Amino acid sequence: METEHLTPIMDETAVQRALARMAREIVERHGGTEGLVLMGIRRRGDHLAELIRREIMAAEGTDVPTGALDITLYRDDLHTVGPMPVVGETQLPPGGIQGATVVLVDDVLYTGRTVRAALNELMDYGRPARVLLCVLADREGREVPIQADVVGRHIEWVGDQVVEVRVPELDGRLAVELVTPTEENA
Repeated sequence: METEHLTPIMDETAVQRALARMAREIVERHGGTEGLVLMGIRRRGDHLAELIRREIMAAEGTDVPTGALDITLYRDDLHTVGPMPVVGETQLPPGGIQGATVVLVDDVLYTGRTVRAALNELMDYGRPARVLLCVLADREGREVPIQADVVGRHIEWVGDQVVEVRVPELDGRLAVELVTPTEENA
């Protein structure tokens, strides 16, 4: 029987602190909020984008347009998902992305393939002036040459372990955990 061992990496306070820092860094890199758009990659990146939007609003007093990308049909491993993949909705912010600085927000950067798919989809909706990548957790294991511009936490090589970001809307809590598969004898 296979079970999982969870190792906390960031608790709710640490995640909130990282998101506040990331929001400030995004605004600083862009030179303000004018022309800035946040696009979260579904399933957890869109929730993190909303949390970053709130942090920017609290610090700057300005609301930043936010949207969400569902990259299901842009995946290079779609054939492994199954014959009837569940496709969610992509939501563009009011005004779209044309000429904007778009911040792609994702939970974990690992192989880079999710970000590659998100970039492909994003370009189908317009031509941003610039794209920045913002991730809560950045771990080793790239398969394509993609790196994050804004990172909440770098995580050293974890082998067969999985980095999981938890968000309240889907998981009931805000955290980052390291999941280690373990074998148990019955």
